Amino acid sequence: MRFLALALMLAASPALADWSATLAEARGQTVYFNAWGGDQRTNDFIAWVGAQTEAEFGVKVTQVKLSDTAEAVARVQAEKAAGQETGGAVDLIWINGPNFLAMKEAGLLHGPFVADLPNARYLDLSEGAPAATDFTVPVDGMEAPWRLAKFVFAHDAARVEPPARMADFPAWAAAHPGLLTHPNPANFMGATFLKQALAELAPDPAALAAPVTDAAYAAQTARLWAWYDALRPNLWRAGQAFPENESVQAQLLADGEVDIAMFFDPAAPAALIAQGVLPDSVRVFTPEGGTIGNVSFVAIPFNAANRAGAEVVANFLLDPATQAHMQDVNVLGSYSVLDPSKLDDAARAAFAALPSAPALPTLEQLGPTLPEPHPSWMTRLTADWAKRYTP
Repeated sequence: MRFLALALMLAASPALADWSATLAEARGQTVYFNAWGGDQRTNDFIAWVGAQTEAEFGVKVTQVKLSDTAEAVARVQAEKAAGQETGGAVDLIWINGPNFLAMKEAGLLHGPFVADLPNARYLDLSEGAPAATDFTVPVDGMEAPWRLAKFVFAHDAARVEPPARMADFPAWAAAHPGLLTHPNPANFMGATFLKQALAELAPDPAALAAPVTDAAYAAQTARLWAWYDALRPNLWRAGQAFPENESVQAQLLADGEVDIAMFFDPAAPAALIAQGVLPDSVRVFTPEGGTIGNVSFVAIPFNAANRAGAEVVANFLLDPATQAHMQDVNVLGSYSVLDPSKLDDAARAAFAALPSAPALPTLEQLGPTLPEPHPSWMTRLTADWAKRYTP
């Protein structure tokens, strides 16, 4: 029905007439969607997207499961270096922050294309809006948003009370030795833990929005490293080993080895409770003052073999029905990127009717959203952590 309704509008709109040509070109294509494969709910959602786009538009989706987004970036870089201007192996990438900036600066992206997507009309793409900015870097139409992410902690409320602020974590860990850890900062979740602490502890948080300099780094991170030096001895395994990613840490929480886990999806703990992975007593908490949040994007490489199909998938991800399905805690639980003021009554009603759960926080309970630092800060932080704390 949606496809029929769109077809009826095509004759009246030159932009949508162009989209009709995109749909025709895309039919029969298989989009190789390179996306982090560490979360089964996300993998299942991508599989559902593929089933829907194949049925409605004749566009198949094959997820290339990555352990690190840099794997796909390196593949595109290698193709560029080899002079492969067409027929690239990567059609669509779930990408953010430093990887997006690197591809944008190197001319490795197709676009701008976002304004050409019919469902972009549901977005706030004004200058500085979350859907138009990636880690402080203007998107400029080179990647399309698809889900909101916000850093949260989860604790077993039957066992402990959580710390109120990031500054309180060392004292909490000293009172609960071995019951706190974080993913290795080589993983984005571990890096976000450091960035969250930096956002609270930096003397001038506004400085984090600009590209890092030696002077700014020294001034803004001094308290962070003193904080971490106090925290580390009381971490799980005395701070000598770290879980690989958030999924491994969630399992440590499930097994009772630690009492706190961390996620970039506020609905993840509720979903894991429903799956029987986490105990019913787990609850989400955020430090006073808020936590880092961002929008997850998809981008299309400059030489994608199935560019039209990739645009169709990016557009489908922005369909209000898709976004409501995604936000269902029983499906994925990720918050929508759409501007509620741009939705019609039926779409707003679909979001209002979504199920809730005791461990599913409301937007109000999540508190303020803090901006991501410029990508250069994360690169510098993770390299510095590795230098300081690994042999």
